[in-house]
Amino acid sequence: MIKLIALYKKPADVDVFEQHYAQIHIPLVEKIPGIRKTEWTRFLASPQGEAPYYMMYEMYFDSMESYKAAMKSEENKAAGQDLMSFAKDSVTLMVAETYEDEIRK
Repeated sequence: MIKLIALYKKPADVDVFEQHYAQIHIPLVEKIPGIRKTEWTRFLASPQGEAPYYMMYEMYFDSMESYKAAMKSEENKAAGQDLMSFAKDSVTLMVAETYEDEIRK
């Protein structure tokens, strides 16, 4: 699987950020074709104290081909424009290949 990871620094106004993210940005992201699943994570802390990031959002795709097709879509362009309108200085985007192992006890 391929995933697009968005890491966010803590916003100056958490309430405004959260409201925009949940009510405007996520509905745009959910329209992007080819997304298999998403995960939304808010960081509580790091082992050393405060976490360097506030939040992470992950979008999973079946393959690099489906990821590339999604990134070319009009729906992704709309989500990207929205992202840059409210988080361009606080977001880091990365693409990763994932592997999953089950731990047996």
